[in-house]
Amino acid sequence: MNVPSLLLAGVRWRCFPLPLGSSLFQTLYNSCCRKESTAPEKIIPHVDFSDETAKESGKTFDKLFSSEQQASILHVLNTASNKELEAFKLLRGKKSLNIVEHRKKFGPFQNLESLMNVPLFHYKITIQVCNSILNPETGGKKKTLQESRILRKLIKPEIGRERVKAVNSIVSIVSGTRRLAWAHLDRKLAVLDWQQTEYCQLMKGSYLSSVYLEEISSIISKMPKADFYVLEKTGPSFQNPSLFPVLLHFHMTEAMLYALLNVTFAQDGHHQVLSMNRNAVGKHFELMIGDTRTSGKEVVKQLLSESVLKDEPRVFFPPEKIVRYRQMFSSTEHNRVEELYDSLLQAIAFYELAVFNTES
Repeated sequence: MNVPSLLLAGVRWRCFPLPLGSSLFQTLYNSCCRKESTAPEKIIPHVDFSDETAKESGKTFDKLFSSEQQASILHVLNTASNKELEAFKLLRGKKSLNIVEHRKKFGPFQNLESLMNVPLFHYKITIQVCNSILNPETGGKKKTLQESRILRKLIKPEIGRERVKAVNSIVSIVSGTRRLAWAHLDRKLAVLDWQQTEYCQLMKGSYLSSVYLEEISSIISKMPKADFYVLEKTGPSFQNPSLFPVLLHFHMTEAMLYALLNVTFAQDGHHQVLSMNRNAVGKHFELMIGDTRTSGKEVVKQLLSESVLKDEPRVFFPPEKIVRYRQMFSSTEHNRVEELYDSLLQAIAFYELAVFNTES
C-alpha cells in the first residue's frame, strides 16, 4: 500500500514504517497528531520561504521603508504591550499575542523581515502591518468618515464638511400645497426672520412653468441672503396616481428654488441649495410614529416658552416678535401652519445634526 492510500485509509503515523528522524515523519506528526501530544506546546518560529527569499524580502523592506521608519516600527514591535498592539486594527486577536510570545522566547526583533518568523505573518501581512504602525487609523479619521456618512444620509447634494462647518446663517424653506414658509437662523440658533407666504396662482390645474417662475421669484425676492438655503425633501409616492398633481407641484417648486437660489453655481460649481431629509428632522425631534411624521406645533411652542423662561434657551427668538409668533399658534385646527413649524425645526436640526455634530 502506498503512502497516499495509507493516509486515506486512516492509518496512524505511529504504524508507518519510517525512521523517526525523517522529514516526512515530522510533517505527519505536526499535521496529524499535535493535539494528542502531552508534551508542552512550543511556539517554533516558522519560516515558509528560502534563505534567498529572505534576503530578497530584506532588500524589499529597505526599499519600502527608510531606516528611520524601520526603527520606529521596530520600537513599537519590541516595546508595545499586547493591549497597545491591539490598538492597530491588523494586530487584533492572535497576531498581537503571537508577537508578544515571540519576543519572550526569542528576544526583540532585529529587523522587519524577522516579523515573518511569527505565526500568522506572511510577507504581504507583514508589509501591511508595518504600514499600519506608521499610519495608524486614528479616532479622528474614523470620526471624519462617520460624519461624512451622516451628511450623505442627511442632505443632498453632497458638499464638503469644511463648507458645512463654516456656515454662518441658513434659510430653511418648507413648501406645501397652499403656502411656503422659511426660517432664517444664524449659527447661534438665533431666529433672524421667520414667516410664510400664500401661493396665489399655483395648484390650479395648469402648472405652467411661467406661472411658477413668477410666483417663486416673487417669494425669493423677500428672502434674506444666507450661506445655504435648505429645502425639505419630501413628496408622495409615484405609486399613487391620484397624488400625481401634488407631486408635480412639489417638483416644480423645488426645481424653481434650486435654479433661482443657486445664483453662483454656473461660476464656481458650489451648491447653495440643499435638500434635507424630512424624516431625519422628525426623528431628531421625536415626531415619528412608525413611518409617519406628526405635527411639530407643540415642540415649537415649547421652544418659544423656553426662549422667555430660560437664560440659555435652545433657540433665541427676538423679544419684540415673540408675542406675534405666539399668536400664530392660537389659530384653530383648520388653520394650522405646519409649513411654518417645519421650517423652524428643519433649521434647528440642520445646525444640530450637520453643523455642530461635525465640529470637534
